[in-house]
Amino acid sequence: MTEPEKGKKASSSWINVAVDYGPLLVFLGVYRWFAPEQAEPIGDLAAVIKGTMAFMVAAVVALAISKWRLGKVSPMLWFSTALIVGFGALTVFFGDPVFVQLKPTIIYTVFGVALLVGVWRKRALLQILLEAAFEGLRQEGWLKLSRNWGVFFLLLALLNEGMRANMTFEGWLWAKLWVFLPLTFLFTFSQIPMLLKHGLTIEGVDEETRNPPPA
Repeated sequence: MTEPEKGKKASSSWINVAVDYGPLLVFLGVYRWFAPEQAEPIGDLAAVIKGTMAFMVAAVVALAISKWRLGKVSPMLWFSTALIVGFGALTVFFGDPVFVQLKPTIIYTVFGVALLVGVWRKRALLQILLEAAFEGLRQEGWLKLSRNWGVFFLLLALLNEGMRANMTFEGWLWAKLWVFLPLTFLFTFSQIPMLLKHGLTIEGVDEETRNPPPA
């Protein structure tokens, strides 16, 4: 791989991370800016509303940046943005932060069930989503990867519900960064030994596949 190609891949990788997690950082930053020092367990409602509106705008901007800089928008990003805008609008309309907190649960559950149903039908849906990102990976490897991610997504959905029910709104927001993000990165890299056993070559790992799914 030439130096320009390496630079382009590294740039794309950082753009992916910014697109996936930038809106969440905007949400957290706006919420903290407007929230009082001592907020109720659900968070200061005015700060939640303002943070949610900023979250919605940032998500749409991130989608546009993905299309502009990468030339494409992944199905995951389309789905995530639609839920952010939809559930964000419900949060603003009803003045209830539970809607925006439910968004990750729905995303993880839908992806998890879809992947596991695909494995049950002997179809590796991740292969469709990631296309040629994992060069050399055999069909058995794709099926195992889809199965493992399906189970992991369902566990994340349960974890999100547990944290939503037992943490303050701000605590839940911070957990999105300091719990979900590290767990997802660790899980992503934990799959590499299995993938190597099923034909993957390190040179064939596309930088985009090292980024976790949207939060």
